Amino acid sequence: MGWFSRSPGASTGGEAERAGLFARLRDRLAKTRRGLREGLGRIFPGGRTVDAAALEELEELLITSDLGVRTATELIARLSAARVAQPAELERLLREALVAALTPPAAAAPEPGPPPWVVLVVGVNGTGKTTTIGKLAARHVRAGRRVLLAAADTFRAAAGEQLAVWAERAGAELIRRPEGSDPAAVAFDAVSAALARGIDVVLVDTAGRLHTKTNLMEEIKKIRRSIAKRLPGAPHEVLLVLDATTGQNALSQARLFHEALGLTGIVLTKLDGTAKGGIAVAVTREVGVPLRYLGIGEAIEDLQDFDPEAFVEALLERDDSRGA
Repeated sequence: MGWFSRSPGASTGGEAERAGLFARLRDRLAKTRRGLREGLGRIFPGGRTVDAAALEELEELLITSDLGVRTATELIARLSAARVAQPAELERLLREALVAALTPPAAAAPEPGPPPWVVLVVGVNGTGKTTTIGKLAARHVRAGRRVLLAAADTFRAAAGEQLAVWAERAGAELIRRPEGSDPAAVAFDAVSAALARGIDVVLVDTAGRLHTKTNLMEEIKKIRRSIAKRLPGAPHEVLLVLDATTGQNALSQARLFHEALGLTGIVLTKLDGTAKGGIAVAVTREVGVPLRYLGIGEAIEDLQDFDPEAFVEALLERDDSRGA
């Protein structure tokens, strides 16, 4: 897509590097995988074939693994229609169904015009928005792009300072205003500065807000309008950062933010500390917004492009297959 890659800084390394990335993802999904594998072991002890009772137990396992009721029901209906008898064949079909659920029909991607490409990053408090922005900035900078961060979270104490630290680490520029300033004005100024300086990518940080608070959601709509006023067609991306440890609450957040802003992608963070990694499936399948990135740790490189097949493999791989 010309000057802008929708997967900034994506690895072009060899097999060893890809194996290393998969190993880290697999490690971060250990709690979720362990729950699923133990559950499958209980449902299908040696010699048991697939029957209606087993599928009912499997549906319960998928729901308790935070795949969501709707998603679990659809998966079980698909598996039931296949009329398989052996657990191994059932697991193969389950893997295929999960990959399909994590790969929503691709919407027409906006075609970038002249830079800057503006990304609005939103979410509730504590999901890791600012950290995610810093990691995205670093990826763009490594890809040779000029990046500007907009500190539009003007109400949280030290939010600007935190973003400034990330800007320095990533090698990005920063626009900030005094605490308490109008966030929409900061976003407007950032886009203006980007146009004047020849910036390639603008990443707009916003204050954490409860998705159920109407006044706060209206404020972020104002930020979006301000950006569009300065640069028609922007923001080009609206990314929602979700904390995987919140499980099904993340699903309601995604629905309401999508209704309010029209999300283009989701970043799922804190996978390294949860047994609720199945929420990735529920969010993608039930909200219809693609997962773009996974946050698997605190280091600046701990942001991976989302790969449905690698995710499902890490989710369902047998621990004994690696000698564990």
